[in-house]
Amino acid sequence: MTEPFDPNNDPKRTNDPKKVNDSKKDYDSKKVNDSENELTRVNEPTKADEEKAEPNTVFEGGVNERIQFSYSPETISIDELMQRQGYAKAGAHSAVKTCSWLKNSMNGEGVCYKSSFYGVVSHCCLQMTPTLSCNQECIFCWRPTEVAAKAPEKWDPPEKIVEESIKAQRKLITGFGGSPKTVTENYDEAKNPSNVAISLSGEPTFYPYLPELIFAYEKQNMTVFVVSNGTNPEMLRRIYPTQLYMSLDAVDLEMYNRVCRPKNPHLWDKILESLHVLKEKNEQGVRTVIRITAVTGWNMEDPKGFARLLQIAEPDFVEVKSYMHVGFSRLRLSRQNMVEQEEIRRFSNEIAEHAGYKFAGESEPSRVVVLSKNGKLSKAVKKF
Repeated sequence: MTEPFDPNNDPKRTNDPKKVNDSKKDYDSKKVNDSENELTRVNEPTKADEEKAEPNTVFEGGVNERIQFSYSPETISIDELMQRQGYAKAGAHSAVKTCSWLKNSMNGEGVCYKSSFYGVVSHCCLQMTPTLSCNQECIFCWRPTEVAAKAPEKWDPPEKIVEESIKAQRKLITGFGGSPKTVTENYDEAKNPSNVAISLSGEPTFYPYLPELIFAYEKQNMTVFVVSNGTNPEMLRRIYPTQLYMSLDAVDLEMYNRVCRPKNPHLWDKILESLHVLKEKNEQGVRTVIRITAVTGWNMEDPKGFARLLQIAEPDFVEVKSYMHVGFSRLRLSRQNMVEQEEIRRFSNEIAEHAGYKFAGESEPSRVVVLSKNGKLSKAVKKF
């Protein structure tokens, strides 16, 4: 059973316009994560700049900015890169990283849209991955798809990953304990995460013991959100998380190859199969979500196409979210590829009209709109 949930009455949500505006400025000023300062920005590149530029320098037309790595993504190891980017290892092949919304929530300065939409407490959310490997190189991904991550020779057992990831999260947040900005109650709550988002980096369905991992987190009294790219329908059939996300960023094979850049030519067929699996999971009582990352100039020309695919899966919720110009995506796209909230509303409304969904909520700082069949949202509920 799901409990009716009104995001406007969420006690953890701030309605202070100043705090909301501050959250928006985080994206505008490129301060979403301090670890992303590995990218150096220089305004107004000149012709001389372009002639002297290093191979890894990208000049973006019409944006008047230069983005340059302080290291080469082709030569750095995945472990060194994760360390530079603020990830914490959890066992041999898993990783944990805190996000900017955890920091905001810890300081009482606003919450993630998952809090507003689904009741997740932002400062109690553990963001992790059991593998850094992925079979796509999505053009919009903020992760370092340019750096290869190999599968381990031996996989850690689920219980070890749960133990090590919670330990890593507690270590990552220790700095908040001495900060005068921190809300003490939030810091104390954060030591015992209540939700895990298995979505940090890589494709989590590559981990062969994912069903057992989900169950192990649930035994820790946590809700479990799994985010998949939909290329492994066999594993999706085996898992029963609190909420199962599937990314859907294209309407056909041509768009998929262009936007998601798969490493295998047959993955689009797997995604189409996963849409049917998502419907099966919904019928089995698993909450399902399809997330569409909208990128201006890349995948927004066919809302009817997205609606057609949604009608196959019939998810509980549909998130239509703008690409955000952060992290390693800045090597591939420009700020002009981000979508304004007004355009996200228009695009999502067109999809909703053709798919039989209704507007259920939005978060302007995150540039996202959520749709549902009845126009309502509900909290994710723990199984134990």
